[in-house]
Amino acid sequence: MSKSEQTELSFEAAMQQLETIVSELEQGELPLEQALQKFEQAIKLSRISQEKLQQAEQKVTQLLQQNGTEQLVEMSKSEGLE
Repeated sequence: MSKSEQTELSFEAAMQQLETIVSELEQGELPLEQALQKFEQAIKLSRISQEKLQQAEQKVTQLLQQNGTEQLVEMSKSEGLE
């Protein structure tokens, strides 16, 4: 996956690809070399997803600061996405 493909990949697309790879790895039927390549790709997709989330959080923070009245409240782990 090239650098330009990474930046053009949406959060949703990265997560979909990551889910597919995880499913393939969980089946345990891939040869070791292919499993390692899939794992490496999964790490890259995970980083892309995390960067996209951080960018979205920064944008939301900026928008709230422009408004001047709203504040972000950090969710506890029990309130996380399930």
